[in-house]
Amino acid sequence: MSLAFACRLPVVLCLAVLSACAGPRRNLTQLAEPEGPAPDYAALVAAADRTEADRKLDEERRPVELLAFVGVRTGWRVAELGAGSGYTTELLARAVGPTGRVYAQNPAIVVDKYVKDLWPERLARPINAAVVRVDQEFDTPLPEEARKLDAVVMNLFYHDLYWFGTDRKAMNEAIFSALKPGGVFVIIDHSAARGAGTTEVKRLHRVEEAVVIEDVKAAGFTLVDEGQFLRNPDDARDWMVFTEGKRGHTDRFVLKFARPLVR
Repeated sequence: MSLAFACRLPVVLCLAVLSACAGPRRNLTQLAEPEGPAPDYAALVAAADRTEADRKLDEERRPVELLAFVGVRTGWRVAELGAGSGYTTELLARAVGPTGRVYAQNPAIVVDKYVKDLWPERLARPINAAVVRVDQEFDTPLPEEARKLDAVVMNLFYHDLYWFGTDRKAMNEAIFSALKPGGVFVIIDHSAARGAGTTEVKRLHRVEEAVVIEDVKAAGFTLVDEGQFLRNPDDARDWMVFTEGKRGHTDRFVLKFARPLVR
């Protein structure tokens, strides 16, 4: 070992340690300056008119942290893709208030097979008056009127796009076009083991985080932030997410992408 190399070694080791201990990747320079007041997210979640079914999901979904991570404001125009029965849709509707708008999209397979009755019941609730029902496939997920959006959210659904055969490139480009410059696309999903890629998207309903990042960045997005509030380091990532007794305890990644202010 040369003396010069030996002298540099402590510095190299320090840099490696700092890199390993670094927090989530953050690049907030491409975010638009938030418009409108920030609501009291905790008060929204504690609202007395929320359903008991929704409240039971709160512990595993962490809605206060999610709304804060999205940064949703009163009066915002937002969308949820893969809205399912509307748990997250209603949270967004509460946050944007009556002056905002929420476009809630579901493809035919989800409506017909899983939420045929639950979805209309959700939308009939007065709190969801600002919600626009969107029955479209993921390839073209939003109507023409959904433009200059502040945020788009996809909660625990991106992995399904692979086995659905969705044209993800077309979908992500459509989302990019629908957002205003500086608008955000937030994805939450179940983590697959490192190296698994998309091999477990149907069997375990998990996807590797790095693959999703690559997908979305290819449409022009910038990864600006990562949430840690749904992480579970004890998850072996080798079991199906709906397993009885384990459901709700997966390690989940939370990614925030932005349509850059400047390209």
